[in-house]
Amino acid sequence: MRDPYSVLGLDKNASAADIKSAFRKLAKKYHPDQNKDNPKAQEKFSEINLAYELLGDAEKRAQYDRGEIDAEGKQRFYSGGFEGFHGYNESADPRARGFRFEEARGGGGGFDDILNDILGGFGGGRRRSAWSGGAGAGDFSGASQSQTRRSKPGADASIVTRVSLEELVKTGKTRVKLPNKKTVEVKIPPGTREGDKIRLKGLGFASEPGGQAGDALVEIRFQSHPLFTVDGDDLRMDLPIALYEAVLGSKIKVPTLDGAVNLTIPEYADGGKVMRLREKGLPKKEGGRGDLYITLRIKMPERQDDELNTLMRAWKEVAPYKARGTEFD
Repeated sequence: MRDPYSVLGLDKNASAADIKSAFRKLAKKYHPDQNKDNPKAQEKFSEINLAYELLGDAEKRAQYDRGEIDAEGKQRFYSGGFEGFHGYNESADPRARGFRFEEARGGGGGFDDILNDILGGFGGGRRRSAWSGGAGAGDFSGASQSQTRRSKPGADASIVTRVSLEELVKTGKTRVKLPNKKTVEVKIPPGTREGDKIRLKGLGFASEPGGQAGDALVEIRFQSHPLFTVDGDDLRMDLPIALYEAVLGSKIKVPTLDGAVNLTIPEYADGGKVMRLREKGLPKKEGGRGDLYITLRIKMPERQDDELNTLMRAWKEVAPYKARGTEFD
């Protein structure tokens, strides 16, 4: 690898803050998710990561500046031994062959934290560094650098879809557009309620070559309905009725998610009376359906009627009745 200072565009007098700032800027610029049509960006991104792995660790940086390790973090050997251990003979100790520098855990200047912070801007805030091996900024102990690198999995895609109440009852399915612009049909399990999420394995954002695609997390939201409101497994609606329907009773056609049904209104029905239609609500997780609760709302005529006024005055005089309980006294 090239001189890590040159890779980050710095000189050897750069401070730790300068190194961290340069890494953040370059990593964001050359991240593969931002350069999908530029294959060279992958190589550049790798080079930037490796440079920071070395210079972001104070101990490794000092070793590099003293010439004890090279730009890839490998120990430098000399014919009479390696620097700092004069008189050491590599050929006399076979353990030295293939020796790799192993960095101290927890070093790297918070490499994962920085890179994950950057990745968060690309929809992958939870992804770990592709070069970290899962522990720190890197591990070169006895393994080649190419073996240490791993393809990053694709990020999960968060998708919000609006589902109609009719879809929940009639088909139990909805159509969802994925990050690749394709549309798929998704089955909605019985008992799904607003805010629940359905995971679609491998249908999220694509990964780097050789990696696994992320998942699509589909959050269910209900479309507002002009008649029904959702109450758990049940539905509720208000039913306006005329004054004479409340007094004389009537049969009224009532809409449901399965089609209209006839509801019998009893004589002298109070405004606010709640009636129930069984199994006309939403599908339940354990099977069956919730109920539809209907609240009667008495609607007065839109304009005044002289005959109605005369009737009400006579009724008030001849047959008054108490509409409110003693708690209103």
